[in-house]
Amino acid sequence: MHYGPRPQDDRTVRQLRITMSATRSSLTLVPTPIGNLDDITVQAQKVLADADAVVAEDTRVSGRLLQHLGITRPLISFHAHNEHRMVDQLVQRMGAGERFALISDAGTPGISDPGFLLVRATLDAGISVECLPGATAFVPALVNSGLPCDRFVFEGFLPVKKGRRTRLEELRTEERTMVLYESPHRVLRSLQDLAEVLGTDRRASVSRELSKLHEETIRGTLAELVAHFTAKGPRGEFVLVLAGVGA
Repeated sequence: MHYGPRPQDDRTVRQLRITMSATRSSLTLVPTPIGNLDDITVQAQKVLADADAVVAEDTRVSGRLLQHLGITRPLISFHAHNEHRMVDQLVQRMGAGERFALISDAGTPGISDPGFLLVRATLDAGISVECLPGATAFVPALVNSGLPCDRFVFEGFLPVKKGRRTRLEELRTEERTMVLYESPHRVLRSLQDLAEVLGTDRRASVSRELSKLHEETIRGTLAELVAHFTAKGPRGEFVLVLAGVGA
């Protein structure tokens, strides 16, 4: 993985601590790189450096990112196991004037990551929210798939147990291109289940390790993809792109 230059002195950090306008939102969702740290935007760095605190999915992962950027800000842990009890506390602090930057481990907060509950509660409290443009894994996977991307549906992760078969049956008749996320230890099972329900000849694309050194995209029918990942054990985080029915 290639890393960009690291700030050399405090002056660089001070330059990032720009004075934001009075209309700047109290909560800013900041996309972070999905692999290559050079993908962080200048605006994202400015917002992170200016925030009163950074609300992070995993403070260890986010701490390494901030250290790489030369930014020192307080970190608040906010993840799937504590978000329900943390939301009210964070909204109260924003109501008192604090400004937070919300980040996930990789990509855009709220996309198959914590964020939705805090955004909804913040807006319900009459507090402004903004989201910066930036990295999201499904966009390059979709555009690079060779499948139609003028109309598509993002399905996130398939249910592991309850409701899985129902969701698969719903996808069987979907006409738009479908995009799913999957973990390495479940991707083969998902491809097998999709082939069983959607048909072995359904065209698809599987992307892994996007923007990283071992980035790879495999295209073919679901039968061909099942054969590929049966022979070659899957590694990394995966994005599955499936052709709609009749596409």
